[in-house]
Amino acid sequence: MSKALSNRINSLPISQTLAMAAKARELKAEGKDIISLSLGEPDFNTPDFIKNAAIEAINQDYNSYTPVDGYLELKEAICNKFKRDNNLEYTPKQIVVSTGAKQSIANIAQVLLNPGDEVLLPAPYWVSYSAIATLCEARFVEIPSSIDNDFKITPEQLEAAITPKTKMVFFNSPNNPSGSIYTEEEYRALAKVLEKYPNIFILSDEIYEHINYGVTHFSFAAIENMYDRTITVNGLAKAFAMTGWRIGFIGAPEWIAKACTKMQGQITSGTNCIAQRAAITAVSATPDKVQYMIDEFKSRRDIVLGLLGKIEGIKLNVPEGAFYIFPDISAFFGRTIKGKEIKDANDFSMLLLEEANVASVTGAAFGAPNCIRLSYAASELQLREAVKRIREVLS
Repeated sequence: MSKALSNRINSLPISQTLAMAAKARELKAEGKDIISLSLGEPDFNTPDFIKNAAIEAINQDYNSYTPVDGYLELKEAICNKFKRDNNLEYTPKQIVVSTGAKQSIANIAQVLLNPGDEVLLPAPYWVSYSAIATLCEARFVEIPSSIDNDFKITPEQLEAAITPKTKMVFFNSPNNPSGSIYTEEEYRALAKVLEKYPNIFILSDEIYEHINYGVTHFSFAAIENMYDRTITVNGLAKAFAMTGWRIGFIGAPEWIAKACTKMQGQITSGTNCIAQRAAITAVSATPDKVQYMIDEFKSRRDIVLGLLGKIEGIKLNVPEGAFYIFPDISAFFGRTIKGKEIKDANDFSMLLLEEANVASVTGAAFGAPNCIRLSYAASELQLREAVKRIREVLS
């Protein structure tokens, strides 16, 4: 019956991160000892002070539909957060709270893109960006980078990718999957190019802003003449270990925020009431409240880099944020390992799953076909064992 399905759904790829996670769960159910390094999910519990706020909201009988764009108190708290952490001035009318940052991004794309518009994706990019553009019947254009330049694009590359059809560019820093962070200086150089093209809008995905190891986070909208064209996307999933709570939000020009509210009103309406009440407490907390998680992630990053660095053929850079290692494994292409021919990153990723019982994600899903993504949001014991298994298979 797939012929009866819409062209829209038939054109949509399956999320590779979710597909690999499902495959790992399947093998686990069969009794295989799988170490899953495929999902971008902190392995910490949500902090108690946030859980207590949720319990309080339940006891206060919060159970009704919420405003489509979020509780006013939450939107005010988000405005304070933007001022405190990002030096960005937003009013509550410029904020829309959604069911995760993924819905925030989908809303923005739906309200700004028309069929045939082009979206520039500096690669590597988060897997859903291209799929969301495809859903809008827009065309996504990859701007490639490599491990040699720390997975960052240059102003010259950005300029070369712009055409009369370019409508949006998606930036993501700290980056998923590479962990790279654009500095203020680097962002300003890219903005210099965009100054010449006033009809291009910028989506700045900053979901990993607090998970960084020394490079100061800088928001694209803080560049004076980019503020009116930039939509800042953030959420609570990563830094506050609240993936399942599903809270994302945007700060945007008011007319875009209004359009996103209109779109959301016809799809999900307002976000979960209890999660929103807990979110007021989370966004009001200063980032030092979750510093213990960031310190632990940094320690794990250093362990994994040290261990992977001993495996010949694996090329590494030092990710400055998020919780991923994105090694270039192209040295293994064309080789046969354990009777399996390694033609590309997909084959390499499947080799690790089937022979090392380690789940990763192919870099092809992120527009970087020479790499794989390994999440170090797992215990130190699991990480050491995973790299040991990888080394045994590759040696």
